Amino acid sequence: MEARHLFMISLGGVIGTGLFLSSGYTIHEAGPIGTILAYGIGAVVVYLVMLCLGELSVAMPETGSFHVYADRYIGPGTGFTVAILYWLTWTVALGSEFTAAGLIMRQWFPNSPTWIWSALFMAVIFISNALSVRFFAETEFWFSSIKVIAIVIFIIVGFLAIFGVIPIKGTTHAPLFTNLFKDGLFPNGFKAVFTTMLTVNFAFSGTELIGVTAGETKDPGKNIPRAIHTTLLRLVIFFIGSIVVMSALIPWQKAGVNQSPFVLVFNSIGLPFAGDLMNFVVLTAILSAANSGLYASTRMLWSLAHEGMIPLKYAKTNSHDVPMLALCLSMIGGIFALVSSVVAASTVYLVLVSISGLAVVIVWMAIALSEINFRKNFLKSGHDLSELKFKTPWYPIVPWAAFIMSLLSCILIVFDPNQRSALFYMIPFLIICYGVYYGKEYLKKRRN
Repeated sequence: MEARHLFMISLGGVIGTGLFLSSGYTIHEAGPIGTILAYGIGAVVVYLVMLCLGELSVAMPETGSFHVYADRYIGPGTGFTVAILYWLTWTVALGSEFTAAGLIMRQWFPNSPTWIWSALFMAVIFISNALSVRFFAETEFWFSSIKVIAIVIFIIVGFLAIFGVIPIKGTTHAPLFTNLFKDGLFPNGFKAVFTTMLTVNFAFSGTELIGVTAGETKDPGKNIPRAIHTTLLRLVIFFIGSIVVMSALIPWQKAGVNQSPFVLVFNSIGLPFAGDLMNFVVLTAILSAANSGLYASTRMLWSLAHEGMIPLKYAKTNSHDVPMLALCLSMIGGIFALVSSVVAASTVYLVLVSISGLAVVIVWMAIALSEINFRKNFLKSGHDLSELKFKTPWYPIVPWAAFIMSLLSCILIVFDPNQRSALFYMIPFLIICYGVYYGKEYLKKRRN
């Protein structure tokens, strides 16, 4: 992959349903200023994690890197658990993305069954990943470009409407920023800022794809730091810029998850075909997320097999260097997730979604802790900091801040009854993962 591919994959992995849909939930729960603050804190957390990942992935560019770092610098049980969590995150996401894509197509073809569209998009995404890494990267580059252009247009049009250059239905004057403050700074209380942090972290999940791609990137020492340094700027412009526009033009009480706040804004401005255009952009965002998700989950399985944690056959690649068996297994996992969302939505699927929602934050914690231990080991073994091409600044403040802030966002969901179940499902799942790994190791020793 080249620099432009890495840039767009890291950007495309972030910009998805978390921004286009979930942002409405955050505005409704935390209010306008609370949402801007929550996304601001989230952007800082992600940037701190990326600085940690930068040092690790430049020093050791590994495909599917997170669990390799966790295995070496925290413990093999943690490495195995991190890999399973990250694989599950993207596999569950695949199921929900294919369902969402089918539902969007039904808005244009109301008499067609959802499953036909879901199956069609499954085939497209599978082929994109199966042909070659280069083909996947090129596909993701163009998917992400459409999203980026749409958000830039949205922010520009939104600010023109805020300052009265473009009229809004039902108003005779420029709205400016009165919606941000008219019901107080925190209409649902300051606590809501922190209870929505898991939703915000879900919106930012995908930035860590930089680490997954490290082993298949040209000149990682140059291209990975460049992609990381622009992360915070991108997150501020695209996420916080969009949130400011939404909050200024939509009363916070009307925001939610039933309709994209992007569509609500364009409809309030009265742009022709706004709903169709935004639905097309959301469809692109969904396919982009599915494309990145299948890539990430496949490389995580490949890495597990490469490290000997699962059968070696999953590490075998074809003539295009694509691990086809790992790809097929991840795709089957996505199909099972899709089926469970229809057949057992209130039981199996609810558990899967709850676990995957917290999984990314736990992966971030593992990245931060791996960086702390890596630096200690690096210096202890006689190396000098000047040997590192990319160094995490302000060590150990940055990795510890990343770890503690990620941990707090996990703990604080106890105060949100809508998300509390995620923590209750995650704790037993973590225990099972560790139990499986150490049980397997015990049996291996007994056989030897």
